[in-house]
Amino acid sequence: MDKIDGNSKDIVSENIAQVEKLFPESVSDGKIDFNILKQLLGEAVDENSERYQLSWYGKSNSRRIALSPSTGTLRPNFEKSLNWDNSDHLFVEGDNLETLKLLQKSYHSKVKMIYIDPPYNTGKEFVYPDNYQDNLDTYLKYTNQKDEKGFKLKTNSETGGRFHTNWLNMMYPRLKLARNLLKQDGVIFISIDDNEYSNLKKIADEIFGEENFIDSVVWNKRVPKNDKGIGNIHEYILIYVKDNSIRHTFTMPKEGMKELNDLRLKLKRSKTPTKDAEDEIKKLYKKRGFDRGITLYNSLDKEYELWGKINMSWPNANTFGPKFDVIHPKTKVPVKVPDRGWRWNEARFSEELDYDNCIELHDGSFKCGNIWFGKDENTQASSIKYLKDVENLLLRTILSLKSDGGISVEKLFEGKSFFSYPKPVTLLKALLSSVKAEKDDIILDFFAGASTTAQAILELNSEDGINRKFIMVQLPEPLAEDSEAFKAGYSNLADLSFDRIKKVVESLDTDLPDTGVRYFKLDSSNIKEWDVDTDDIKGTLFEYSTNVKDDRTQNDLLFEVLVKYGLPLDLTYESKKCLDEDVYIMGMGSLIICFAKNITLELVEKIGELKREYSPEVCRVVFRDNGFGDDNIKTNTIQILKQSGIDEIKSL
Repeated sequence: MDKIDGNSKDIVSENIAQVEKLFPESVSDGKIDFNILKQLLGEAVDENSERYQLSWYGKSNSRRIALSPSTGTLRPNFEKSLNWDNSDHLFVEGDNLETLKLLQKSYHSKVKMIYIDPPYNTGKEFVYPDNYQDNLDTYLKYTNQKDEKGFKLKTNSETGGRFHTNWLNMMYPRLKLARNLLKQDGVIFISIDDNEYSNLKKIADEIFGEENFIDSVVWNKRVPKNDKGIGNIHEYILIYVKDNSIRHTFTMPKEGMKELNDLRLKLKRSKTPTKDAEDEIKKLYKKRGFDRGITLYNSLDKEYELWGKINMSWPNANTFGPKFDVIHPKTKVPVKVPDRGWRWNEARFSEELDYDNCIELHDGSFKCGNIWFGKDENTQASSIKYLKDVENLLLRTILSLKSDGGISVEKLFEGKSFFSYPKPVTLLKALLSSVKAEKDDIILDFFAGASTTAQAILELNSEDGINRKFIMVQLPEPLAEDSEAFKAGYSNLADLSFDRIKKVVESLDTDLPDTGVRYFKLDSSNIKEWDVDTDDIKGTLFEYSTNVKDDRTQNDLLFEVLVKYGLPLDLTYESKKCLDEDVYIMGMGSLIICFAKNITLELVEKIGELKREYSPEVCRVVFRDNGFGDDNIKTNTIQILKQSGIDEIKSL
C-alpha cells in the first residue's frame, strides 16, 4: 500500500516529462542530457550571455522557489466559513506563494481569470518574506505559529541597495505559478503604478510570453498623488492571455446602458412585464438609436429578450433600394413595400428571415428569425437588433470610472473606511465584465487585500445570474494597533478582508443558492515529520506511534487528501457511519476515505460494499497509515478491496 505524496505538485518532474515527450532521446533515468538537447535544437540554442533580458540578483533562486514543492496543507475552518455546505467560493488565509503551490494540483489550467493588485513597492515594509530554503517555515514564524514570536520584516527602502531586486524576487515566482493555473483561454489583469511598471512588464513578458501581451490599460483614479511636484492621477493594468491563438475580445458597456440593463434585470426577475416597464424601456431604447421602440417576448426559459426594430426602408431620399415581395407569416399576403425600396437586397433578407421559427408576440405581431412583422400585411416589416449586440464597446485603454472604493467599504461598515485606498468595485466589475463569462468560471485574486474582487464577483453574479466562483488569498498581516480597524476588533488584514465578504453576501438581494464561502488556513502538514531525538530514542518512538499531529482533526486530514489528490476544495461529499467509524464518499464513490485509528477487516468489508453500492467506474480508497494494527491486516485489506474491484489503495 503506497503512501500519498506529502508534497504539492512536482512541477520539475512534469517539465521533464514534457521534454521527454518532445525529445525522448534527451532524457535518461529522469535526467536531461543538455548536450543531446542542444544538438536536437540546433541553431535555436542561444549561449551568448549578452542578450536582451532583465537580470537581477536572486532571479535563479526565484525560479527555483517557484519549482520547489510545498509540504504545507490547507486546513478548513468551519466556524469562520459562511454557509459551508452550499458554497462555491474559497477564502484562504495564508502566504500566497505557498498557497499557489498547493493549488497547483487541484486548479491546474482551471482558472478563467486572475486579477491581482500587488504591493506597489513604495519603500514600505514587504509582507511577503520568501526564504529560499523553507518559505512555509518563514510564514509560520511570521504568523507566530512557531517559536520566534515577534518575527519582524525589514523595510524595503530605496536606500537599501536592493529596492527593485526585493520586489522582483517577490513577484517572479508568484507569476510563474499563477500562469500554470490559467485555462488555455484564461487572462490575467495586474494593477501597478510607475514604481515597478517597466520591471513588471519585462518579467510578465518573460513568463506569459511577449506575444500574449494584450495591452496596458490606464486607469484614471481621479485622486491626485503629489509626491513629485505633479498631480499623478493614473495607474496601470497590464493584460496578458495564456494563449493568443485563441480569439479574445474584451468589451465594456456603452455609456448610458446601465439604465436599460437595470430595467432588463427587473424584467428577468418578474413573470410578466408591466406596461409601465415596457414604456420606460421604449423611451430609453429611442435614446440609444432605435427608431421604432422595442418589443418584449417570453422565450421558452421564461426570460424576456429585449430588442429594437430598425426601419427597413431606404433612408436616403435620393437613392432607391430593391423592391420585392415579402410574405406575411399569418395572412400569407405580401406586406407593404417601402416607397423607396428595401434597405437590404433579397438574398440578405432571406438570410435573416426564418418562417420556420415564427413567434407570435403578446401584441399580435410576429418575430420570424431577425425580421419583425405587424399584425397583418399593412405594416412594413422591420429588422431586429438585440440589446446584447449593441450594448458593448471594445474595452478602452483609458478607463475613467467613479472612485467608489472607500464609499463601497463605508456602506458595509457603518461609515467606517478600514482599508487604505481600496480599488473601486466599479473598476473590478468593468474588468470582470470585459471577459466573456460562463457558468462556474473560477476567478483568482491572490493579493486579496480588501476583497474588492470578491464583492465585484458577488454583485455581478446577482445581476446577471452567471455563477462565477472566486478564490481569495490573503496573508494575515497584523493591523497597526492605532488603526481604526484594530480598535474595532480586527487583529489582521485577512480577518477584515473576509468580514467584508460576509457583509456583502448579507447585503445582496439574490436568489442564487451558492453564496457561501469556505474558509481555509495555510498550515504545516497534518502528518508529523520524522525527527529522531538520538538522546531519547524510546521517547521518539512513543511520540511517533501515531503519525498525525495531536491538534489535527479528521476534517484536516480529509482536505489534505483533497489537496494532494488534486481535487477541488469546494467539492461536496457525504459522510456515513460504518461500524461507528466515519467514512467519507466523494464523487459518487470515486474516492472513499476512512481515517479510523483501528481498521478491522469487517470495516474494510463495509467499504467494499460501498463501492458496489455506488458502482463508480474507478474507485480509490485512502486510509490513515497507522490505523492498521499490523502488516497482516494491511495485506488482507488490499486483497479484500481488490475483490471488490478497487485497485488503488493508499494511506496518509
